[in-house]
Amino acid sequence: MTTAPSSPAWKAVLFDLDGTLADTIELILLSYRHTMRTHLGEAPPDERFLATIGIPLPRQLTDFARDAAEAERMRTTYVEYQREIHDDLVQPFPGAASALATLRERGTSLAVVTSKRSGVARRTLECCELWQSLDTVVCADEVERPKPDPEPVHLALDRLGLAHEANQVLFVGDSPFDLRAGRAAGTHTAAALWGPFSREVLAAEEPDFYLSDLEGVLHTSPSWS
Repeated sequence: MTTAPSSPAWKAVLFDLDGTLADTIELILLSYRHTMRTHLGEAPPDERFLATIGIPLPRQLTDFARDAAEAERMRTTYVEYQREIHDDLVQPFPGAASALATLRERGTSLAVVTSKRSGVARRTLECCELWQSLDTVVCADEVERPKPDPEPVHLALDRLGLAHEANQVLFVGDSPFDLRAGRAAGTHTAAALWGPFSREVLAAEEPDFYLSDLEGVLHTSPSWS
């Protein structure tokens, strides 16, 4: 087990879910392709959808639909198909459970801030056996303005009793939308380099840390940024 750093530990670490704690990219792409083929006859290149991972699904689908009604039909198709295949395709990224356990040993509060809706977010975390490790989970359907707006990050901080100590909190995410939300909320930010976004894309958001794996979060501190 990794030992605690000599400098102060984070009061809390907030994590994105898809692409950060949970390896769900294959699930997302299969659901996307099925939805596009069902409604458009063919799927546009994966890169178009991957570029928007990190914002809520309804907003993602508006880029492909001809009107709001079609976007809602697409959402229904996507959700129903994903529900069928979800449990077989979701797994935690290596080191997720041990990193959370070590952070908790250090007295760090833990949260997930995700653009998923509540039901599927909980199911993903349960499949990854991470649900019980968290102090709170903030989902897109709990806020009016999801990521990249800072509202969900502020809600997580409020729930953790850290609304006035954001500078002692780290937000770890694999998308520019995560980093933007964390920065706007006043937290430090860490770019997860194992997700679908390149280091160059994430660098534009000027994260405080770059992490090559989840255990890398254990080697960060408020005094090292």
